[in-house]
Amino acid sequence: MTRPTLPPDATALSVDATATPALAGMMGKCPRCGQGDLFRRGLMLRDRCRVCDLDFTFIDTGDGPAVFAILILGFLVLGMALIAEFKFGASVWFHVVAWGLLTPMLAILILRVLKGLLIGLQYRNKAEQGQLAKK
Repeated sequence: MTRPTLPPDATALSVDATATPALAGMMGKCPRCGQGDLFRRGLMLRDRCRVCDLDFTFIDTGDGPAVFAILILGFLVLGMALIAEFKFGASVWFHVVAWGLLTPMLAILILRVLKGLLIGLQYRNKAEQGQLAKK
């Protein structure tokens, strides 16, 4: 199975010159033009940008965003739970309801930002799958 080649240089179709690919990705926008939406319905990637027609098949973030999100989310939620428990003496039901609702919402938000960031960095650095050199 061959991997698609990366898109041409970003400067050829740059619509928003102030947006870097990483910043545009974090905002959920196309890394090339900074205007078209990167995601549809939460974390699902679009097939292509509606503004500059960039094909998103080159995108492969893997498990990177999930790993970072788990570490960040664990730190935030555990810290807030410990503060709620020891500073305010929160009940068990508070912990179940608060963290049961807050954790998935924060997870989606953090995953969306991190996935967009990694997509923007992948585009900017023209990252590809490693290949062995032929002798």
